[in-house]
Amino acid sequence: MEYLQQTFSVKFEYKVFFTSGLFELSNTCIDDFLLDNATSESVKKILFVIDQDVMKATPGLADKIRRYFSIHTGAQLIPDLILVPGGEGVKNNEDNFHNLLDTINKYGIDRHSYVAAIGGGSVLDMAGYAAAIAHRGIKHIRIPTTVLAQDDSGVGVKNGINFFGKKNFLGTFAPPVAVFNDDRFLLTLGDRDWRSGIAEAIKVSLIKDPEFFEWLEQNAGALTNRDMDAMRYMIKRCAELHLNHIASGDPFEKGSSRPLDFGHWSAHKLEQLTNFAVLHGEAVAMGIALDTVYSNLAGHLSTEETKRAIALIKKIGFEITHPLLEVSSADSPILVGLNEFREHLGGQLTIMLLKKIGEGFEVHDIDSSILKNAGEALKNHYAALNPA
Repeated sequence: MEYLQQTFSVKFEYKVFFTSGLFELSNTCIDDFLLDNATSESVKKILFVIDQDVMKATPGLADKIRRYFSIHTGAQLIPDLILVPGGEGVKNNEDNFHNLLDTINKYGIDRHSYVAAIGGGSVLDMAGYAAAIAHRGIKHIRIPTTVLAQDDSGVGVKNGINFFGKKNFLGTFAPPVAVFNDDRFLLTLGDRDWRSGIAEAIKVSLIKDPEFFEWLEQNAGALTNRDMDAMRYMIKRCAELHLNHIASGDPFEKGSSRPLDFGHWSAHKLEQLTNFAVLHGEAVAMGIALDTVYSNLAGHLSTEETKRAIALIKKIGFEITHPLLEVSSADSPILVGLNEFREHLGGQLTIMLLKKIGEGFEVHDIDSSILKNAGEALKNHYAALNPA
């Protein structure tokens, strides 16, 4: 037998910028980036895709963007700003995705130009997927506007849309060329969206950083009271831990290990079953609570540390359980979700559990009887606190 073999590696590099007032004329952050990355090959265009809820909540945003690029010349602005729905709906309706591809084609956005997305994680996911497959890869700039996107999804390498009723069934691993976290967008958030992104900080602290977990315990009140200094620190530290993980081993998830999905396997199913009435961060908080109690009942995590984790989730203001997370029979939705997660991983189930706060470990099997007991424990705990 004869064969040829080729092996090569590709280097990916991008920066996450932290700024305030990105489109103020005096702020040259994005223009400096565009100029630093300019080449003489052709005119560089930039097409903006904007979450329509962000546009409504930020008066004058369109005018600011147009004026900014009339003064700063790092790229040629496409005058049409593409508005799309915010939230999971933008990933559920493929029309948004196809309309963006039509616009990319209409304005001749090529691989040396940019698709810049302003919005929450769902808008970034959809726009990133379109950019990744058009011309086999257009440069993508992310401008996250929610806590969840600034500290987690917006700094990662995943893009996608929902299909066949399954979350992120279609997607790519394609890093952005840059991420710009503008803290002024956070001021437009309602309390639920403000709180939602804190779940990802709890998650990453539980599996990677006990000192960060202690900081979250000490600053839970400041975070829920919308203290901007506390939120800026939390977002930067959370983003840093996510970036460190991406660079540490398997960024494109060729294996089945998904440590940053701690608490997510059940969260994704819960989102779908509630038609996304439960926000991602809210579902993740409940998923974290479930996997934390499971870790305890399976003999891995101490009761004391389990109580600390649940107490922090509650202190931030999250619910810790939901009826759809309970196991009542072999075809309970949560067990269906477990099998779907196994399929998404490629066959081998890999779930992150806790040994102690700050140290996660992986298992390849979940005992449904322990899972049932974990759900009941959370339900009883919740019922005791909320007798009505």
